[in-house]
Order: sequence, then structure tokens, then C-alpha cells
Amino acid sequence: MRIFYDSRTGNVRRFLKDCGLDAAPITEEMTVDEPFVLVTYTTGRGQVPRKTQAFLEKNHRYLHGVAASGERNWGRENFAKCADAVCAMYPQAELLLKFEKRGTEKDRERFLERVAALDEGISQVQC
Repeated sequence: MRIFYDSRTGNVRRFLKDCGLDAAPITEEMTVDEPFVLVTYTTGRGQVPRKTQAFLEKNHRYLHGVAASGERNWGRENFAKCADAVCAMYPQAELLLKFEKRGTEKDRERFLERVAALDEGISQVQC
């Protein structure tokens, strides 16, 4: 399963690096033709970043899971709300994780477990 990400401050990039995953940054122009998980950040009061939106408009067909970073100081209802918004736009995508800033060790463990389970489920369907 491929992992793609969007990171404004570097927290998402560091989260994935700490997970030990080979993840690729998104661009608005790129086209993906295989199953993937998206990890992104939340901007404003819960909005999806513009670059993330543009990427998903082209590539949502292969989106299987979403995780997002956020900051709890924006309030409980807005914390990492980007993940909720993406899942509402693309209901085939599973909400994998919401984490604060660059995440904790427990966040990384949960994310890796959930990505592995998602990947296993996709592999069984493709057989």
C-alpha cells in the first residue's frame, strides 16, 4: 500500500519518518493508479488543504485510508477535522487516525497496525 502525504510545517513528514515508512509527498499534478493511504494536515478551523483537495480530485478512486494531524487548541470539534471532511467526500476511505502535531509512539503504533490491516483487506479482495 502506498502512502502519500501533505505537510505544511513538517509534522506529517516527521510522523511518517518516525513510523519508518517510505512515503511520498503529493503534488497537485500527480496521478496515482494504485491503492493508497493519505496523511495530511488540517488547516484553519478544520479545512482540507488546497493542495490535498486538488490531489484527491484527481486520485480519489484509489484512496483507501486517511489520517490527519491537528492541534487540540482548535477545540475538540475541529481537531484534525480534515480527516472527517475527506472521509465525508470520499466514503470509501477509512478514517485511520487523528494525531496531534507529529504524533506519539502510541499514535505511530496504531497507524501502522491500521495500515497493515487495510492493506491485508485489499490484498484479499484482489486475489
